Amino acid sequence: MLALLDGNNFYVSCERVFRPSLEGRPVLVLSNNDGCAISRSNEAKALGVKMGQPFHEFRHLEESAGLISLSANFSLYGDMSERMMSLAAGLGPTQEIYSIDECFVDLDGVRGDLTIRAHAIRARIQRWIGIPTCIGLAPTKTLAKLANHVAKDAERKPGSYPARHAQVCHLGALPQAEVDPLLAATGVGEVWGVGPRIGAQLREAGVTTALQLARLDPALVRRRWSVVLERTVRELQGTPCIDLDAAPAPKREIACTRSFGRPVRELSQLIEAISAFCARAAEKLRRQGSLAGCVQVFAHTSPFRPGPRWAKSLVVPLRRPTGDTARLTQAAVMGLKLIYEPGYDLAKAGVMLLDLCDGRIQQGELGLEDEWGRDRGPLMGAVDAINMRWGKSTIRQGSTGTARTRPDWAMRQARRTPRYTTDWRQVPVARA
Repeated sequence: MLALLDGNNFYVSCERVFRPSLEGRPVLVLSNNDGCAISRSNEAKALGVKMGQPFHEFRHLEESAGLISLSANFSLYGDMSERMMSLAAGLGPTQEIYSIDECFVDLDGVRGDLTIRAHAIRARIQRWIGIPTCIGLAPTKTLAKLANHVAKDAERKPGSYPARHAQVCHLGALPQAEVDPLLAATGVGEVWGVGPRIGAQLREAGVTTALQLARLDPALVRRRWSVVLERTVRELQGTPCIDLDAAPAPKREIACTRSFGRPVRELSQLIEAISAFCARAAEKLRRQGSLAGCVQVFAHTSPFRPGPRWAKSLVVPLRRPTGDTARLTQAAVMGLKLIYEPGYDLAKAGVMLLDLCDGRIQQGELGLEDEWGRDRGPLMGAVDAINMRWGKSTIRQGSTGTARTRPDWAMRQARRTPRYTTDWRQVPVARA
């Protein structure tokens, strides 16, 4: 048996933990540069704000409907996610963190009533860190995802599903005669693994509900669509086809890209931005124990603004795979200088680390040595530890800029709340 635990409207819920006055009010969180909606409270959804909708299309609701729009505070969300996942691990012995607000937990061997246990864990998370969650339990990952969907909608959309399934839905404890009506009430597009294109094809073929999809012949599905959809059908039928991944495979490429808060024209500003992006990507690279063999750098103008268009990228191969921030940045800046052309208002740039290999195998021979053969691994480890302890960019390269003021290329985050849990200077103060 598997459980899927999911934080409700996670980014908004994190904001509400430290600002209780936001409870019951329409709240949403905006993407980088305050571009579009990436998390919405139920009240904001009721106003008609869509996921991914550009800010300028619903900005008027701030005046007319009291909508509160906040800039993304990813430091806060990441820390709150770690706290939530540590509590969610109490469900069972094995956990797969699927995303910042979702995790699967293997319940095999766990004794007692699993529904009661799920309610207890959910209550503990709500009480200890203030995040509301829903939990779906089922024999397969796809059914657990569907059970979680039922648990959410039964709570926020009364009448869509029986109220007894709100917050926690245990499909594995129900007879098939009770599971089928739940599947019949779920649109095929809500099934995990059914994207918009496949969903449209299924509806054209007369398959509009999860129940109809579950009753298809898997062999026919494989011939007509794909082996991926076949696995989805088998999972809906109760046959596990997707294993729990307790230790996700290392990423094959690592990227750090950002849109600029305002257009950038000067090469010096681009070098600062690329250096900062490369440092962040290198930190991620070392965290998963890998080395990079190539660095790709790119920059381009906005496709939405008037004016001349420009976009270029370049892959710079490295003489030896490395995880050294200085060597990776040197390659990225060299590539940027080769592709840069003056006279354009650049809107976005980024760095991608490619051709990754396992640093634990390679490091003794060609990992983090400098040109004189000195091992820079301890130095990189110390930099990462200090930045983790005191905040990112506490120690940084000179090429990222020495000014203490916020750089012109930095993202717009005019509506960001304090980093309540990751910065001592922004810890909330309780007054009697």
